[in-house]
Amino acid sequence: MDDELDAEERMDRAFLALGDPVRRAIIARLSRGPATVNELAGPFDITLQAVSKHIRVLEQAGLVTRTRDAQRRPVHLDPAALERLTAWIDRYRLETE
Repeated sequence: MDDELDAEERMDRAFLALGDPVRRAIIARLSRGPATVNELAGPFDITLQAVSKHIRVLEQAGLVTRTRDAQRRPVHLDPAALERLTAWIDRYRLETE
């Protein structure tokens, strides 16, 4: 039962995280490959600190991870997390025929 609650909480966090247009844009950019915070901040008229906060929300939702590559800390999309959300949505999709 705890695993089910954890999975549900993760899903709640993921959907909440995706409710913000900046975070959706970050996810869209990461779908093309890893990027640093500086690279992710490029298209936005917000501070690096604000972008870092958005990334932290995405991390807490399990949608992205960070790794260390020498002095770089690239952010990576977790496609499996998006697949879980898609699978949940697909279960409730109305069939149109």
